[in-house]
Amino acid sequence: MAGSLPDRAGGADQPQWGQRHTRNMVSGEKGLPAHFDPTNGHNVKWVAALGTECYSTPVVAQGRVIIGTNNQRPRDPRHQGDRGALYCFAEKDGAFLWQLVVPKYSDDIYQDWPKVGIVSVATIEGDRIYVMSNRREIMCLDLHGLANGNDGPFTNEAALLAPRGAPPTPLGEKDADILWVFDMVEEAGIWPHDGAQTSILIHGRHLYINSGNGVDNTHRKIRRPDAPSLVVLDKETGRMVGRDNERIGPRIFHCTWSSPALGEVNGRQQIIFAGGDGVVYGFEPLPQELPPGPPATLKKIWWFDGDPDSPKEDVHRFIGNRQQSPSNIKSTPVFHAGRVFVTLGGDIWWGKKEAWIKCINAQLSGDISRTGLIWSTPLKDHSCTTPAIQDGLVFVADCGRQVLCLEERTGEVLWRHQVKGDVWSSPLVADGKVYVGSRRRDLTVFAAKRELEVLASVEMDSGMVASPMAANSVLYIATMQKLYALQEGARWPTAAAPSAP
Repeated sequence: MAGSLPDRAGGADQPQWGQRHTRNMVSGEKGLPAHFDPTNGHNVKWVAALGTECYSTPVVAQGRVIIGTNNQRPRDPRHQGDRGALYCFAEKDGAFLWQLVVPKYSDDIYQDWPKVGIVSVATIEGDRIYVMSNRREIMCLDLHGLANGNDGPFTNEAALLAPRGAPPTPLGEKDADILWVFDMVEEAGIWPHDGAQTSILIHGRHLYINSGNGVDNTHRKIRRPDAPSLVVLDKETGRMVGRDNERIGPRIFHCTWSSPALGEVNGRQQIIFAGGDGVVYGFEPLPQELPPGPPATLKKIWWFDGDPDSPKEDVHRFIGNRQQSPSNIKSTPVFHAGRVFVTLGGDIWWGKKEAWIKCINAQLSGDISRTGLIWSTPLKDHSCTTPAIQDGLVFVADCGRQVLCLEERTGEVLWRHQVKGDVWSSPLVADGKVYVGSRRRDLTVFAAKRELEVLASVEMDSGMVASPMAANSVLYIATMQKLYALQEGARWPTAAAPSAP
């Protein structure tokens, strides 16, 4: 039937956040729908129920779709209560295959915010999934779950995934198979805050991960000022092999939000990382072969302070100051054509009402805070969105309900459009279209060109924080409560009522 159309030729998996390594939110998929109807199933291939809050963008590989959510609608009666969840669905029809369910971190809600669930966007390589749980545990999972057995070296899932003080939870074929675990709190010494947000970057045998170090529940103190902001693990074993030593901790205004990217300039690779201090860093990647011993220190190539005139000392005295404060970075920096594009500004909840998108020259070295700025364009409000760059255009959105198209070379605003809600979701450029979801339920589709043209505005079942994603000629839209797989010509007969947990 139309709801089970075969996958079309010419597409590709999307196993990580954004384009491979560079993080550019652009897809080469073709034939994606500009119009669809989530109520009658027009151009809807399938729909799967999530929890009640989803902040995690789906990824697709080897016929599997992986996405984080919460456990407010349990799929298994053994797992009750507020927990983080990672779901695995069949790419073909949305059938539920297995899940990872993780109890909350502690009694301090600021260390693992209620009902947020697993926020991290998974990264898939081969048969392995790399993801950060809601408790800041980096986990390596078997893509096939426990259906093909409990592979080691880690085999104690039953105890790890039981709530504190509870007996081990019996395992079943629809549970996750954990291969190894690295605990950021215990092994890297960080202090977690709010939701554990990261998209893990793979470079050879190494994983580059933003640690999530942040303020305590007073929002005025960094409990672990010496903890790393950027951590490097061996992907085979989970052993910590590297870290930054920039002492970013005391300057973190809220938390470490941004995920790393990778670029190459004149044959020299760079790990691009945006710290919780509002500074973008370019690091040399670690050598693939490292001797045994303590973690190596990442070497800086350059650093760019995106708000150089803002306060740098005793930063937490500016908490709640909407006129003057440090800036931070919640989006992921994008590397494109020797440049880095990044959004930054005063913290959404605690900082000044000032924000920008900036373009940085990544071909320089040293302190390039003044010399490396190519252009800077103000935004209406802080932006959580990762930019998308294609054909000389930059697409970005902000928490002031604006979607903007800018000239890539100069930063000139070519058009702007007001949507109904704040935009935390990153725009996706694919098939000549720009897909943008807001927290007020409206998904807007634009033509990816210099002139403003709205192709469609679709009212979804709930708001969107996760970003649109495309793989194998299918567009994926995750709302707070459902995951939609959209395909031209499909008609899902029960779009309004997806298969329940």
